[in-house]
Amino acid sequence: MRTPHILLATAVALAASAVAPVPAGAAARATAVPTPGAYYVQSAVTGLNAADAGGGAVEQHNPRGNEDRQQWTLRASGSGHLLENTDTPGSCLGRSGDQAAAVACTGPDALWEITSAGADQYTLKAPGTDRHLTVAAKPSGATYPARLTLGGSGALATWYLTPVTPATRPMPPASERTLDQVTFLTAHNAYANGVDGGFAPPFVNLFPNQSRGIDRQLADGVRGFMLDIHQTPDGAILCHTSCTLVSRPVALWVDLQRIVDFLRAHPDQLATVFLEDYVDPAVLRSELARVSGLSDLLHRPDRTGVRQNGWPKVADLIAADDRLLIFTDHSRAADQSAGLTRDTFGVMYQSEWTVENHWSMGSGVGASDWSCYSRWYGPDTTLPLTRTEGAFKPLFVMNHFRDTTVSGTAGTDNTKLTDRARRFCEPAARKKPTFLAVDRYDLGNPQAAVDTLNTYVYP
Repeated sequence: MRTPHILLATAVALAASAVAPVPAGAAARATAVPTPGAYYVQSAVTGLNAADAGGGAVEQHNPRGNEDRQQWTLRASGSGHLLENTDTPGSCLGRSGDQAAAVACTGPDALWEITSAGADQYTLKAPGTDRHLTVAAKPSGATYPARLTLGGSGALATWYLTPVTPATRPMPPASERTLDQVTFLTAHNAYANGVDGGFAPPFVNLFPNQSRGIDRQLADGVRGFMLDIHQTPDGAILCHTSCTLVSRPVALWVDLQRIVDFLRAHPDQLATVFLEDYVDPAVLRSELARVSGLSDLLHRPDRTGVRQNGWPKVADLIAADDRLLIFTDHSRAADQSAGLTRDTFGVMYQSEWTVENHWSMGSGVGASDWSCYSRWYGPDTTLPLTRTEGAFKPLFVMNHFRDTTVSGTAGTDNTKLTDRARRFCEPAARKKPTFLAVDRYDLGNPQAAVDTLNTYVYP
C-alpha cells in the first residue's frame, strides 16, 4: 500500500536533483542541526541545562523551564550558528578563554560549529579549533562542576538541543500504545492515609499524605502506589520513618492483596507499586508469598526483552495478564552481598528501569521549587532523567509533592500539575511522565492532568 508514495517521492527527488545538483555531503549537513527555534542546551551526561548564570558565566543548572535563563534561540549565522539567550537579547552562549561565557552575539566567540553526534545528540565546537563546549571533569567524591568549559571531544562534550516547545504526536489507539506512552495517576505514600490503619507516630499522623484508603484509591483511578516498608518482628510493615509508636500498623501483604484483588476483578487494568524498602530480601520474599494470586500477575521486564526491544504494548500486557509491576529503591549491590537479589522473585530495581526527579518541591507552605532534576544525581552516581539505552527508554516517575502535606498547599499544587509537567519536567527528561506522583490526589483534580497527558505522545 505504501509503494506508490515511495515511487512518487523517488521521482520527485530525481527530478529535483536533475535541476539542481546537490554537492556531496550537503544533505547530511542540512539535517545535522535542528531547525531554528528555542532550545535547552542539555548535557547528555548530567541532564542539566546550560544557563546564563550572570556576570558572564555559563553554568549547568537544574532544569527549570522558562526560569533561570536556560532557554537559547538557535539561528544560523554565516557558516556557523548562534545560541542567543531568550531572556537577554544580544547575549549568546559563547566562549571567554577556556571557559563557556555569555558574550555579545556580534562577536567571534559567539559562533559555533554544531555537528550531529548521533542518538539525537550534538557537539558544539569553536570554529577552526578542536575546542568543544564541555562539562568539566568530575572531581573525586564530588558532583560535576557547575561552570561549563572548553575542551576536547568525548562524552562530556555531547549535548541535547531539546526544544522548548516540542512537536507532540496524538496518542496512538488503545491497541497500539506502549507502556511508556501512557501516564498513570500515582499516590505518594499511598499507605499513609489514616483510613486503613496507622502509619506514623502520633504527631506525624496529623499530616497524612492521602485521605482515602487503598480500595478507594483504586476505585478512583489511582494506578501507582508508593509504599514505605520497614522490618519488624511481624515482617514488612507500612510506616513512615519508623514503626515505633504506630497504632494499628498495616502489613505490606495486606495492601498488596487489595491491589491484586482489584486487578483480578478488573482484567483490563494495570498497577505499579514502588517500595521505599528497608527490609531484608528474604523478608520481602516471604511477605509477597502471602499475597494470593500475585505471582500470576507480575510483569517481568527482565525476562521479556524490554531492555532490548523497549516497553511492550499495554494491550499485550493485558492479554498476557502481566499487569502488576513492583519496583524497589533498594540497592542491588547490597542484596548481592546478602546473597539474594529481589529480582529473582519479581521485584525490579527501580534505578535500572525508571528515571525519577528529586522528590521535594519544598516545605509544606510558601514558595515551591519546580526545577526537575534526577533523584540519582550526586557524588556517587549520575543517572540523568534523559537516560536512554538504545531502544530502551526508562519509565519516568515525576514527583510533585512537598516535604510535609498541608491540604491547602497540596490542592493548589495539584492544579498546576499539567503546567509543571509540560513546561519543566518533560523537557528535563525528554520524555512524558509515566507516573504522576502526588499527595492528596483528591484535591486539585490531578486526574485532569493525567487525562491531558494521555492525549499525546512526546516526540
